[in-house]
Amino acid sequence: MTARFEGRRVLMTGGASGIGRAAAVRFVAEGATVFAVDLDEEGLARTVSECAGPGRITTAVCDVTSEPEVVATVARAGSDLGGLDVLANVAGIHRTTPIESLTVDDLHLLFEVNLVGTALTCREAVPHLGRGSVIVNVASSAAAHGNPYMSAYSASKGAVLAFSLSLAAELVGRGIRVVPVSPGTVATPLTAAVVPGDLDFGYFGRIRSLMGEATPEQIAGAIAFAASDDASYLTGAELRVDGGSHI
Repeated sequence: MTARFEGRRVLMTGGASGIGRAAAVRFVAEGATVFAVDLDEEGLARTVSECAGPGRITTAVCDVTSEPEVVATVARAGSDLGGLDVLANVAGIHRTTPIESLTVDDLHLLFEVNLVGTALTCREAVPHLGRGSVIVNVASSAAAHGNPYMSAYSASKGAVLAFSLSLAAELVGRGIRVVPVSPGTVATPLTAAVVPGDLDFGYFGRIRSLMGEATPEQIAGAIAFAASDDASYLTGAELRVDGGSHI
């Protein structure tokens, strides 16, 4: 493992499981100082136990949909770390809902976690980011192609993608890169919690990559690339990591 992030300071949401945990482990292994946040305190503790390498990690419990909590947590991260070099917004929520049973509460929850949480964290982190820093927002390949029973989820991730592209245009003159990373199907607790019930999921068999589901570590590798100097000329462009399922 290289030390691409030696001396770099990373604030990451969604660090208690899945892609977020794998990304935290990857950043620490490459030398970063990571400030990981999530609602799941026990999950964060497990993430800390799995980190090894030249970097280090601290954690904080934070609800990304709560403006006061985001304001306080990002301020603490910026103060504790003496600034930020990378913001990785990984926190997200998934729902599988036929249109007939879609509720306003479903819509509010998906957009509040996936979009509002991302936007709030970006807003608060930007003053702590200097020239050469990076924001990586996890969107989804669902933002770019149809997925039955996922209209609300896809819309929320499409909003994350659109937000990221416009934010990249806003910040490029300040030397801050913004890269949306869009995974395809990933084997995580987030997707495992989606219970099909009696829904016909045959459609997904036709669009799923022949490479199978991605591992969280594969997506973490893409996040680390986007945040590294290896991607220094990459901004405002979606990095789709879906095993070619869109081909």
